[in-house]
Amino acid sequence: MKGFKKIISVLLAFLMLQVFLVPQAFAEKTGKHITILFTHDMHDHFLPSMVEQKGQVLELGGYARLQSAIKAEREKNPDLVLLDAGDFSMGTLFQSIYSSDAPELRIMGQMGYDVVTLGNHEYDFRPKGLTDSLKAAKSSGDKLPVIVQSNVSFPTDKNGALSNSLTSLKQAMENYGVKDYTIVERSGVRIGIFGLLGKDAASNAPMSEVVFNDEVKEAKRVVAALKQEKVDLIVCLSHSGIWEDKSKSEDEILAKKVPEIDVIISGHSHTKLNKPIVVGKTIIGSCGEYSENLGIIDISQEDNKGWKLDNYSLIQIDNSLPDDINISNTIDGFKKIVQSKYLNNFNMTFDEVLAYSPYNFISSSLIGKAHKEEGLGNLISDAYIYAVKKAEGASYEPIAAAIVPSGTIRGSFVKGNITVADAFVVSSLGIGADKISGYPLISVYLTGKELKTACEVDASITPIMNEAQLYMSGVSFTFNPNRLIFNKVTKASLQKPDGTLEELNDKKLYRVVVGLYSAQMLSVVGDKSFGLLSIVPKTKDGTPITDFEAQIIKDSASGHNNEVKEWLAIAQYLKSFDKVDGVPQIPKYYSELHGRKIIEDNHSVLAILNNPNGIAIGAYAIIIAIAALIVFAVVMFATRKKRRAKRAERKLKKQENIKA
Repeated sequence: MKGFKKIISVLLAFLMLQVFLVPQAFAEKTGKHITILFTHDMHDHFLPSMVEQKGQVLELGGYARLQSAIKAEREKNPDLVLLDAGDFSMGTLFQSIYSSDAPELRIMGQMGYDVVTLGNHEYDFRPKGLTDSLKAAKSSGDKLPVIVQSNVSFPTDKNGALSNSLTSLKQAMENYGVKDYTIVERSGVRIGIFGLLGKDAASNAPMSEVVFNDEVKEAKRVVAALKQEKVDLIVCLSHSGIWEDKSKSEDEILAKKVPEIDVIISGHSHTKLNKPIVVGKTIIGSCGEYSENLGIIDISQEDNKGWKLDNYSLIQIDNSLPDDINISNTIDGFKKIVQSKYLNNFNMTFDEVLAYSPYNFISSSLIGKAHKEEGLGNLISDAYIYAVKKAEGASYEPIAAAIVPSGTIRGSFVKGNITVADAFVVSSLGIGADKISGYPLISVYLTGKELKTACEVDASITPIMNEAQLYMSGVSFTFNPNRLIFNKVTKASLQKPDGTLEELNDKKLYRVVVGLYSAQMLSVVGDKSFGLLSIVPKTKDGTPITDFEAQIIKDSASGHNNEVKEWLAIAQYLKSFDKVDGVPQIPKYYSELHGRKIIEDNHSVLAILNNPNGIAIGAYAIIIAIAALIVFAVVMFATRKKRRAKRAERKLKKQENIKA
């Protein structure tokens, strides 16, 4: 009997366990699970790059290795989805065939990308560049990713007509199949995917001609449409960015204002999140730049409830990963096209060694963040002057200064051989009047006063906007960061190659060399400084420039008359250095500072207030006036208070006299 009772007890215990465990097992079996692989801001980095991190040089990135990482993840889960949040182009020599051959979209299609969005750099070559790229991709016959962009619109003129360039772009987008959103089904899950381009990114696409509508408003519209489509999961490919200042962190703001978005892949700011940001129930992922990492988000859903994060990780793309042979072959094919269609114009080859650097320069990701003179900025600005001398030959007119904004420096150099491809990466932006890749150098004239203003732009605007920091050849200036804004510079002079200084003449015109884009930005300094500062680039006779492309410097001495590109100036300068064993060596000079930018961190009252400029005098006058008004108000208040007290005292005495 006791044995029978024991058996019954065991059976009951077993049945109780089943009551609790079976539903759990059932939930796990039927729960929906999705793996999202993602990238963004790859900027044509098809090949690995040498990157300096914490004093160590690493070889990171490269699409052949990236593909190996993707394949390994597909073996674990064939039903994953592969996404990119924009700026897949512009950054290496491969961008030179962006319009003619669309290597980016074609290789991403080969790698199995499901959906991508367009970043601001996809518009760098103006509407025609993007139009031609979309056409080239479509006509290739290759497998291509779906493109989603949900907040782009095409402005019309007063007659309601589109410009010819926008008409062509709109048609190319329609032919390619660019959509507001798309729906992808994986493992029984309907995933709605849409793409946005944020305010900061839009401001960096001034030549796009299109309009990017408010991303929050458009996100709400698309999310409502996806809800009607009865999707299970909503993913936003947002080229908007994450910023330290939460009030400006566009993707965090988007997550708060449109909480129905389940996952945001955040591009544009090149942010590397080792842990995701979770806002409400929205998961935000960001994996850094230049194909250096592959992002992974694993999420699951049970009982039709919201999605929960199971895993977030980044796989570093380094030499521990093998090269995928098919992607390597594709890249080699595109390299040959770059050589024939672009580099042959400059009599250079892709992997040609230009020079050897015996030391690391500061990482490109840090350029502009430390407000000081930098060796890389010095080298680039010196290269501009060298290249113009070489291009103009006997007709060379002396250049007083060269200006390089930190925002245009896209790469750096590490210890070792520097190739043509490396030099291109450093100054890879833009396109010239010749319609081929790379911003050209142009010649402008500025007064001595305007050169001093350029120094003030560096001193006063850089703390607010890193990209505004200027590196200058031919100028030496001193500033005190504790002084009033727009009055920080205490001294500015011309600096000759031997280091001697010459006083600037406020009224004299000086020849200055600068990149095409940078010159245009100098001309809007007045607007950015609320009219307090002014720089007006001029021709030699002092006429304000209206057509900057007319000032492009050509290689007239060689007879080819090609535009002198920013990157080409660097390449030529590197080749000019003294050789060791047949290889030019970057001199020690560029590992040192040369008084081009001197910081006097002086907190004394005299140092802060002495030698005020007109702006400071005006500001001080306003401060004094306000202080005087405050003092006057205080005195008046005190006087009235005393009068009231005396009146009250007299009244009290009068009442006492009456009583007496």
